[in-house]
Amino acid sequence: MTSGQATTGDQASRSVRIAPYGSWRSPITARLIAESGIGLGLVRAAADSLFWVEMRPLEDGRYVVVRRGPDGAIADVTPKGRNSRTLVQEYGGGMYAVHAAGGGATVVIWSELDDQRLYRVDVAADGSASDPRPLTPEPAAPRALRYADGRVTPDGRTLICVREQHGGGDVVNELVAVPIDGSAAPEVVACGHDFYAAPRLSPDGPRLAWLSWDHPRMPWDGTELWIADVTAAGGLAAERRVAGGPTESVLQPDWSPDGRLHFVSDRSGWWNLYRLDDAAATALAPMPAEFAKPAWVFGMQNYSFLPDASIAAYYSSDGVDHIAIIDPGGPGHAGRDAAIRPLACPLTTFSSLAIYGGKLAVVAGGATRAAAVSLLDPETGTPTEVRRSTTVDVDPAYLSAPEPIEFPTGYEPGSVTGPLAEELGRGAPASGARDAAGASLTAHALYYPPANADFRGPDAEKPPLLVMNHGGPTAAHETLLSLAIQFWTSRGVAVVDVNYGGSSGYGRAYRERLRGNWGIVDTVDCINAARYLAGRGDADPARLAIQGGSAGGYTTLNALTRHRFFTAGASYFGLADLEVFANGGTHKFESRYLDGLVGPYPERADVYRERSPINHVADISCPVIVFQGLEDAIVPPAQAEIIVAALAEKGLPYAYLAFAGEQHGFRRAENIVRAQDAELYFYGRVFGFTPADEIEPVSIENLA
Repeated sequence: MTSGQATTGDQASRSVRIAPYGSWRSPITARLIAESGIGLGLVRAAADSLFWVEMRPLEDGRYVVVRRGPDGAIADVTPKGRNSRTLVQEYGGGMYAVHAAGGGATVVIWSELDDQRLYRVDVAADGSASDPRPLTPEPAAPRALRYADGRVTPDGRTLICVREQHGGGDVVNELVAVPIDGSAAPEVVACGHDFYAAPRLSPDGPRLAWLSWDHPRMPWDGTELWIADVTAAGGLAAERRVAGGPTESVLQPDWSPDGRLHFVSDRSGWWNLYRLDDAAATALAPMPAEFAKPAWVFGMQNYSFLPDASIAAYYSSDGVDHIAIIDPGGPGHAGRDAAIRPLACPLTTFSSLAIYGGKLAVVAGGATRAAAVSLLDPETGTPTEVRRSTTVDVDPAYLSAPEPIEFPTGYEPGSVTGPLAEELGRGAPASGARDAAGASLTAHALYYPPANADFRGPDAEKPPLLVMNHGGPTAAHETLLSLAIQFWTSRGVAVVDVNYGGSSGYGRAYRERLRGNWGIVDTVDCINAARYLAGRGDADPARLAIQGGSAGGYTTLNALTRHRFFTAGASYFGLADLEVFANGGTHKFESRYLDGLVGPYPERADVYRERSPINHVADISCPVIVFQGLEDAIVPPAQAEIIVAALAEKGLPYAYLAFAGEQHGFRRAENIVRAQDAELYFYGRVFGFTPADEIEPVSIENLA
C-alpha cells in the first residue's frame, strides 16, 4: 500500500452503519479523482527506450511525452511549458513519433498544442535531451496547419504524417513528407480524399500503406487501404487500393518485419486481423471478436510483431478485452495454419500496445485495477507495472465490481405519443423483437451495485440508480477501474454503464443498430437498462437519473425531453440541435456523421428537427443540471444555454455550470472536482439525501 492510500483501516475492525443511500462517507472524493491520477496512452518503443503520453489534470490538462530508459529511469521528454497534443480532426491522437538514431539515441517529434507545429528533440542514450526546435513553418493563422500520426522513414530522414489545413475556406486533409532536419517545408505526397490516416512504411522503406475515406462515411463505416511505391525523390508511384470500400471498415495497417502488410477489417462482420498475401487477404484469427476499436483518435494499434515473427494482439469479446499471441502460419512458417493462444492475463481493458525488449508494453487495467503502463510476459501474460495512472491505492472494500448484464430491449408501444411514436414504429425495434438469428433482442451494460465496507442501506430502501451512457456514440464502456463510477457506488448510488445498440465491441451488426436510429435506439436501451434493474429490485424506480457527455449528453437530453421516465438528469456538453451540427456547426471530421445516424441533410431536415432535443424542451418534466465548456468547438455553448433557458421558462429545478477555458471534455483538475461534486449535490437535493462530503453549494433555480 502507498502512503497516500485511501482507506479507513483494517476491514475486520470496521463497524457497519445503516445510512440512507447516497449519504455514505467515502474515501473516493472528487479531488482524489482529479488530483491523484493521470491519463496514459500511446506506448512506443525505440533504441532500448519505452515512450508513452501522460495527460496531467494538475498541469491544466497538459500532454507530456515520457521516456523510460534501459536503466528504468523515467523522465519527461516534453519540456516544461510545452504541451504535446494535436488538434487534427479535433480529437487528435498520434501526437508524437520516435526513431532510433543509433548509439542508443532517439529522435522524438511531437505536435505542439499552442501553434500545432512539429517540434524535434534529440534524446541521448543517457536520457539527456536537446532543446526543441521546430520542423514545420509557422502558419499564417494560429493553428492553421496541424500534424498527426507520423512515422519516420527507415533512413531517418523524413517523417510522413497526416496534415490538416485550416483557413481560406474548406479544411483540407492530406499526407505530407517532412524533412526531420527542418531543411525544407513539407511536401504533399497524397491528397484528394476527405480524410487520411495511418501512413505506414515497410521496413525497407520502398512502400507506403495508408487509409483514406470520404464524406459521409466515418472510419468505422468504410475506409480504403492503399499501397504505393516510394520513389527516390520521395514521391509515390503505382498507387493501388488493396482492401476496403464503402461498407468495409479497414483500420490499423502495419508491416511485419519481413515486409508483409497486415490490417484489421470487419468484412466478416467483426474487426478481425488479416495479412495481405499477394492479392488475397488471409484471416489470421477469425472469430466473433473485435481486434480494433473505433478510430476516434489517431495512432490506435491492437497488435504488434514479436521478434520470433508471432503477433501480440488484444481483442474484445462480450465487452471484455483479452490479449493473445498469434502464430501467423502460412508462407515462411513451415506451412502451419494460423493459431491463437490467449494469455492468462488479469487485465481486461487495453488501449495501446508495443513490443519492448521482447515484452508486451501495454496501457491496460481491469475492473478493480487502474490503468497502467505495464510490461507483459509473452508466455504467461503476467504484468509488471511501469507507470500507474493513479498515485493512490483505494481499499478494495470500497470498490464495486461490475456485473455484465444483457437485458431485453425494444420500444414499448404507447410509452410516447405524437410524431416520435410514428418514427419509433417505423425505425426502432419494438418490444419483443428478434434479431436476424431469431433471438430475442437484447442490449448490453455493466451494472455496479453500491459498495462500501462501512455502510449499508436501510432494509426498506432501494438505492438511486445513475444511468451512464457513453459518447461517440460509436464507442463503448469497458471493464476498467473508474474512480468516477466508484465515487457514486461508494456513496450508495448504483450505476449502470449502458452499451446501447450502436456501441462498438459487439460486431458490426450491433454497431449498425443505430444507423438511422440515433436518438431512438440508444435512448430506449438506456431506459430499458434502468427498467430491468428496477424490475429485479436493484434500484428505486422513483429515483432514476441519467447522465452523459457529448453524444451521451444528446441521449440524455432525448431521454429527458421525449420520455417521462427518469426523475433527474445531467448533461455534460450535450448535443441539443442536430441541424446546427449538420449545417456547418461542427468540425470537418463529424460534419457528415449524422448522414448515417439520422439521414441525409437537408433532404431529411424534418427528421433532424424531430430528433433534436432543443425542439422539445417544453416536454422536459424533471430537474436537470447542465455542464458546459465555454471554448467547446464541437458542441457550442449556445446549445446548452437554450436548454437552460427552457428549464427556466418551465420553472423546473435546474443548475448550469459553465467553465471558462474548457473545450470538449474537462481537463483541468479544479473543474473536474467542481463538476463531480456539483452533480452529487444536485442529486442529493433532488432525491432527498444529504451527501457526507463538504461541498460548495450549487445554485439550483426553482427548487422549493
